[in-house]
Amino acid sequence: MTTEMKARPAGAALAHEASQLREIAADVLTYAKAQGASAAEAEVSEGVGQTVTVRCGEVETIEYNRDKGIGVSVYFGKRRGHASTSDFSPQAVRATVDAAVSIARFTASDDYAGLADEALLAREIPDLDLYHPWELPVERAIEMAQACESAAFKVSKRIDNSEGATVSLQHSHFAYGNSLGFLSGYPSSRHWLSCAVIAGKGDAMQRDDWYSSARNAAELDAPEHIGRTAGERAVRRLGAKKIATTQVPVLFEAPVAASLLGHFVSAVSGGSLYRKSSFLVDSLGKEIFAPLVKISEDPHIRGALASGPFDEEGVATRQRNVVEAGVLQGYFLGSYSARKLGMQTTGNAGGCHNLLLADTGEDFAALLKKMGRGLLVTELMGQGINMVTGDYSRGASGFWVENGEIAYPVQEITIAGNLKDMFRGVAAAGSDVLRRGSKHCGSILIDRMTIAGD
Repeated sequence: MTTEMKARPAGAALAHEASQLREIAADVLTYAKAQGASAAEAEVSEGVGQTVTVRCGEVETIEYNRDKGIGVSVYFGKRRGHASTSDFSPQAVRATVDAAVSIARFTASDDYAGLADEALLAREIPDLDLYHPWELPVERAIEMAQACESAAFKVSKRIDNSEGATVSLQHSHFAYGNSLGFLSGYPSSRHWLSCAVIAGKGDAMQRDDWYSSARNAAELDAPEHIGRTAGERAVRRLGAKKIATTQVPVLFEAPVAASLLGHFVSAVSGGSLYRKSSFLVDSLGKEIFAPLVKISEDPHIRGALASGPFDEEGVATRQRNVVEAGVLQGYFLGSYSARKLGMQTTGNAGGCHNLLLADTGEDFAALLKKMGRGLLVTELMGQGINMVTGDYSRGASGFWVENGEIAYPVQEITIAGNLKDMFRGVAAAGSDVLRRGSKHCGSILIDRMTIAGD
């Protein structure tokens, strides 16, 4: 099945038309078949971008990136070979296929290897509004970055240094095809503005940042808002101190709360499950979160950063409930891991698509009130997570909360627990949802964790 791709819009910086990428993919598949491959798949991609960073009012870097590549997988029965190149010339394409063929012939047979099931491939490719090229002159990008950083400095005289403000625009497109007759692809864009500043001096210095990311530049927060937010966040951390070791509720602010969803996805993804390297092995149909937790996946949200009509294998994506009333309803599987587990792919080759944590009706202020006394975490450090046991221990900073209100900033502490207990201990999910990437969630309140301080 061949589905039409949107043509590259006029004025975009991409060098190739969609039809050219599709033609290269088709040539790869034809040549692989001529070399005796029983099956093959290919992805051809191209991306371009511009990134400008200003620091202390002066231009620090102007970067332009242009990337392209071809990835080829061939199969001889259950033997697979893979090779890649960044050269689109016919000679290089054939040499890459030849390399994949050679690898496959010397690779051990794997009963679970192969293309996705033909019946699961996407047959309709909806327009999800994923491509909004931003024709931004570098001079205007510099002005935006300067305005962003200037807004941060204006917050307080105590902000006298900066890690910079960045304006970045990225455009890309791709074509994926396989020997089952699937051939499609689409263009996409992603743009962002960010700012990070430093307040205070010497040992009392504090740093914080803020950013906005979207496929459509018109949906980005204003540069002045981003800079002002970064400045306010840095200043409010001044005077941070340690606290005594204790056990209290912990509120993960929305920007860091998404990491908890990331640990969940990792634990119930195919590779971790069939290797039995997850604390949630054999958890399907079991209550792994508090009953108030509902998590869904919606790959078809128009314009969202993780939307897509099909996954990396051409399998159609679909909306589904992953956790319902705390009970795990589904894993995240590609074709290979699904076969290893005796299951069917969930269309997640390449990752999850717009994971949505339903809020429980409280805004951020209400979550503070609900917690009463405890720790608000705004930054996490280190990677002290054991995905086999679920043990969780990370450096953190944030704010001590008394009587439902922020009392003072804290630093140099460690928060510890076990992800199994943390998931079951979710007491609320905030309505302050951030949509910066593949995981959409507000702040998350955990009923009890250990805080290691003085």
